[in-house]
Amino acid sequence: MVSFQDLDLSNPLRNAIEELELVNPTPIQQQAFPVVRSGKDMVGIAQTGTGKTFAYLLPILRDLKFSKQQHPRVLILVPTRELVVQVVDEIEKLAKYITLRVIGVYGGVNLNRHKEAVAQGSDVLVATPGRLYDLALSNVLKLKSIQKLVIDEVDVMLDLGFRFQLLNIFDLLPQRRQNIMFSATMTADVEALIDDYFIAPKKIAIAVSGTPLENIDQTAYNVPNFYTKMNLLNDLLFDKSEFSKVLVFAPNKRNADRIFNLIEEEFPGQVCVIHSNKTQNYRLRSIEEFNNGNHRILIATDVIARGLDLHEISHVVNFNPTQYPENYMHRIGRTGRAEKKGKSILFATEKEQEAKKSIEELMNFEIPMVDIPERVEISKQLTEEERPKEDRQQSANRTSQEYVPGEAFHEKKAKNKKVNLGGSYRREITKKYKKPKTRGDKNFNKRNKKRK
Repeated sequence: MVSFQDLDLSNPLRNAIEELELVNPTPIQQQAFPVVRSGKDMVGIAQTGTGKTFAYLLPILRDLKFSKQQHPRVLILVPTRELVVQVVDEIEKLAKYITLRVIGVYGGVNLNRHKEAVAQGSDVLVATPGRLYDLALSNVLKLKSIQKLVIDEVDVMLDLGFRFQLLNIFDLLPQRRQNIMFSATMTADVEALIDDYFIAPKKIAIAVSGTPLENIDQTAYNVPNFYTKMNLLNDLLFDKSEFSKVLVFAPNKRNADRIFNLIEEEFPGQVCVIHSNKTQNYRLRSIEEFNNGNHRILIATDVIARGLDLHEISHVVNFNPTQYPENYMHRIGRTGRAEKKGKSILFATEKEQEAKKSIEELMNFEIPMVDIPERVEISKQLTEEERPKEDRQQSANRTSQEYVPGEAFHEKKAKNKKVNLGGSYRREITKKYKKPKTRGDKNFNKRNKKRK
């Protein structure tokens, strides 16, 4: 088996790797190392959790020479704020014995703060596309000195709507540069991007997207509705020794908050939630609390399904099948990392069976079914989304989550049946003169008075 000692690493990198107690590179790290060092364009297709970040950082830092120039030579683009923070942290670990200036920039922070940081100079810039484009337009950041461009999780960027910013960033970069791209899926949009901007790229495919990871034990439950899912989830979470660190994926922000509130009632102080409506500090704090073990349950939307290094997750619970089957793979890839065993659980209602089937077809693997324990209550309570359309229309203006059957109309009190006729004076004038009495045109009256 190949070890990091077999790679042509510099002594500062070797020392950093030893302190991190890493021995053997993953397949993507091993195969990408010589290609990135060669200077050729490269496209890496690898499952999440396979060490893609180190796959491009090791060869780039190996050959990055000391420089005092102000503008960055390496640009790393990632889709989310959390990934910027994580990649900067990984670079700082590897560059512990290297003189290197690294900056991370992302949206949600005052732009002037990032302008000041960029103006002080950097060697490596890690950014989300939107914030990078803002800095480039402000003329504080010059991209003509970029020698290596890394685009990590490019398929996620395109899904999030960053295509416009990416294309404009390409126009601002120098023609002579090395392009390095990593993605878990190869979509038509990704291929179009490669055809337009890459020059004869070397492709490295470690695992086809949709291949189930062998070290993840997958199970599924057929569950009738949302509140039965909650009853089942709370029943599972009761076993703290088995479910020691659980990541629960919710279908959207509203349901993430709803699930959080219901779990918090059962397990106070043990759960946190993260989605795009939460502030940056709240999101980073939630991830830190979860990683440190202060919270054993994290509720999340797909905003963190990719890339983030969440430590030693025992279980991933899919509260619903994903709309896109590929995303299921990224979700369950949060557990079973670094060759450790992990477990994945999927809840699916009758309406969600088709989505579950699409996931199984993509993986070419049928997820084993498990019966709901008899002790779990089968709820008849329905959420607004689950109710029939006619019921939803009746309660469209209700603020409560649940529809309460009953009469919506109440007879008005006698005093509220009166019709406003404009006041007693106006009613009396209308009755007497058949029309409102006015004082006429003041200017006209003044002119007539003068003539008299």
